[in-house]
Amino acid sequence: MSAAAEAGRRVEEILDRLAASGEREARDSAEELVRVLMDFYGAALARMVELLGTGPAVSALLGDELTAGLLVLHDLHPEDTARRISRAMASVRGHSVEQAGYDDATGTLRVRLVSAGGCGCPSTGEGARQAVQDAMACFAPEVTQVKLEDSGKEPALLQISTRPVVAAGSVHAS
Repeated sequence: MSAAAEAGRRVEEILDRLAASGEREARDSAEELVRVLMDFYGAALARMVELLGTGPAVSALLGDELTAGLLVLHDLHPEDTARRISRAMASVRGHSVEQAGYDDATGTLRVRLVSAGGCGCPSTGEGARQAVQDAMACFAPEVTQVKLEDSGKEPALLQISTRPVVAAGSVHAS
């Protein structure tokens, strides 16, 4: 889990604890504090992006999961959704996947395995789907669902046969 995702999870956890405590005033104050801090940091990020312009430093920021996620969170990311999905797909490591389509009305990204690799087990597909989903959370959070499509290719079947039994003491000519 990325640092940004972990921090977001912790904020939600703390706000949930405050809500469960029954102290409405404390919860409302904590939520207001979070909103004010988000506005403050968002304004600072907007200013930094403005000062950096379109140079190589901005390109480095866009390729970094943490900063790209913060720019998206504050609606400051200069790239459109399609470009950020491509960037996220390029960041997926350990799985050969390709984009099969995106439905912006539902936030559903369809992907397929380019090569199943390994044994072609369902867990391989689930691992790839999860890797894509994790990448989308950083670069394109408007992707709310990742569906793995069948590639239409059957995994290669490895035929294993037993070796002929050779009697003890016999010589096998090659």
